Amino acid sequence: MRRLRACLGATAAVALAAAGTTALVASNASGATTALSNRWYAAAPYLMPLDNDPPDAAAIMDATNLKAFQLAFILAPNGGGCSPTWGGTSPVSSDTAVQSLISTIRAKGGDVSVSIGGYGGTKLGQACADAASTAAAYQQVITKYGLHAIDFDLEEPEYENTAAIKNEIGAAKILQQNNPGLYVSVTTAGTADGTGWFGKQMLLEAKSQGFTPNNFSIMPFDGGFNGAASQTSALTNFNAILQSTFGWDQATAYAHEGFSGMNGRSDTGEYFTQADFQTVLDYATSHNMDRFTFWSLNRDRQCSPPDNGGRTSGTCSSVAQNSWDFAKYSVNFAGVTPPTTPPTPTPTPTPTPTSCKTAWSASAVYTAGNEVSYNKHNWKAKWWTQNEVPGASEWGPWQDEGAC
Repeated sequence: MRRLRACLGATAAVALAAAGTTALVASNASGATTALSNRWYAAAPYLMPLDNDPPDAAAIMDATNLKAFQLAFILAPNGGGCSPTWGGTSPVSSDTAVQSLISTIRAKGGDVSVSIGGYGGTKLGQACADAASTAAAYQQVITKYGLHAIDFDLEEPEYENTAAIKNEIGAAKILQQNNPGLYVSVTTAGTADGTGWFGKQMLLEAKSQGFTPNNFSIMPFDGGFNGAASQTSALTNFNAILQSTFGWDQATAYAHEGFSGMNGRSDTGEYFTQADFQTVLDYATSHNMDRFTFWSLNRDRQCSPPDNGGRTSGTCSSVAQNSWDFAKYSVNFAGVTPPTTPPTPTPTPTPTPTSCKTAWSASAVYTAGNEVSYNKHNWKAKWWTQNEVPGASEWGPWQDEGAC
């Protein structure tokens, strides 16, 4: 699916009453405090701070008035173990790079949430023995960075592992109890019906444990979607799932529902333009939804050429845009007026035809990075594969690189 993916010390999370909205205090580098409402944590777009050509967070804040960032992703170590790392390779315990970024953001009056999981790598819920040890690993992250918000991104392939999901949901509940005022979101895959079987099982696990986060968000992309209408339909269907699972009325379900989109061209070749984001934003605000975010700020800039040759990129959107166009929709969701009005949405460019690679062969062995053509599309191998037809499975070994 998605994800072409000086010490501050521990900062206590303090609940404030501000116009009926929970707010949390974050210490910035100057020792002053900046209060961010839950609405900001709900509007924080994803940012990979160590991969995918990280953009300048301070420049984005200056250009858009954005104040919150969703940093991604915390994983188990690639070599095994139950300790938190950035991307499976950079231990949180010895990190200085992300901590420096957080200091910069807080010094400018902003704050961060941290996301765990994502599509790739080994998750702590898979590596740790139980919910308590999983929570202890995540608590290291909360304590190190003085976090006021955390996101559990539970998707393929972890959410097919019943024990892992039990650990993740259990850990989320423990963290919520042990860190009063902590904003907790749970993000999972979206389908036309709202979410798939594994997503529904995750909701049932949350119900069985008596866990209610600030929101359950779906990612309506990479699953046969086509623009905003298909996304708002999925959000409507997901609302019905929340109602039936938890016994909520429609308004309560929307108050616990979130949207996590993908700007520009998705991994499977779907396109979501500025106009689509505006339509979903209007839906989210009119239904009083709790969250509106997207993957990712690393991609919120124009490729060269703008359509990127009809390919998806982790560092640009593959649609015509000005830098940080999509971030401004998150700013609007938070209730702040961006410095400039979002530009008139531009039409999606027609992908530039590309030549076809060598035809796929059922008998050949392919390793990560090998490219082939099949059914008038080019495909790139994600890992070792043989006799697996490109495109036969949404979660298979082949990445669609566009028509040829």
